[in-house]
Amino acid sequence: MSTTRLVLLAVLSVLALAGGGLVFTLNSMARVTFCLLVSLACVGGVVSVLGLPYLGVVIVLMMVMEMVIMAVFMIAYMMNPAGLMPMSMLHNKRGSLAVSAAVFAALVAGIFAVPWPERTGVRPKDSTFQIGMSLMGGQMLTMVTLGFVLLATMVGATVLATHRGRYDRFGDDLDQRPADDPAGGGVGR
Repeated sequence: MSTTRLVLLAVLSVLALAGGGLVFTLNSMARVTFCLLVSLACVGGVVSVLGLPYLGVVIVLMMVMEMVIMAVFMIAYMMNPAGLMPMSMLHNKRGSLAVSAAVFAALVAGIFAVPWPERTGVRPKDSTFQIGMSLMGGQMLTMVTLGFVLLATMVGATVLATHRGRYDRFGDDLDQRPADDPAGGGVGR
């Protein structure tokens, strides 16, 4: 592995760990969402650097879409739509610490206890194609169509969840002064 790839791997790994740590130290849902997105995008980068670019891109795309869905639900259903009110992401601190330490220890023990198989064949020339065929098979068109439908659903839900926008308040050309603000309040009371 080249020095550049090792440095990139180290930087992405540290960023992934830092983002994951911030998820449990920040006190707002919006900030936590962005830190989780950064952390998991860096994990996708690590996977790509390790030689599986298709899987890395899939991880990044999945995490971006997951965070968009989370933002849609924050806007639509939370009492705190911006997700900026203080809150704690830690619940049952002692119990969760004990469970996570036990799971971590079991996973590390499993790494060393499992008899890992040796490679029997040659590595495929195009790992991206192999992973794509393993994951999707003949359903690629279905998945692409589903992706566009999900994106349209998220955009539509966000538009429907917001009651008004700048065009409602300032007119079609954004030149209506003062703003016609049906909600009242705001700066120009």
